[in-house]
Amino acid sequence: MFFSQAGARPRMWEASPSEHKKWVEVFKTCDEENKGYLSREDFKVAVVMLFGYKPSKIEADAVMSSVDLNTSGILLKEFLDIVRKKKEAQLYWNEIRHIFTAFDRHYRGYLTLEDFKKAFKQVAPKLSERIILEVFSFLS
Repeated sequence: MFFSQAGARPRMWEASPSEHKKWVEVFKTCDEENKGYLSREDFKVAVVMLFGYKPSKIEADAVMSSVDLNTSGILLKEFLDIVRKKKEAQLYWNEIRHIFTAFDRHYRGYLTLEDFKKAFKQVAPKLSERIILEVFSFLS
């Protein structure tokens, strides 16, 4: 992807105290038996509560494979880190979508070369047309 190759990364983001509190409450709610950790199924319920979707088997496998082998599930600290990273990624993609929408003047869901040129004239007016064409062909 162009953004990752250009070095753009999701910014480090910190939850507000109220959001952090909400995450802890969700963890405690999903840890019904007060085990001190979330099982795979508990984690799925927590994701539904926080993000509104059920994680895929691949996502759940990836999370569970990263869990400390000495525990039976996801500890609170790990859970908070996972949720923070998911929130960062969500904000990052929302920002990209917002920027794309600003350049997609005709609401087509894609950018033509002309849209791309106009966008670059706004954000980088001194950039040569040759470079703009190269970037457009690279992304096409």
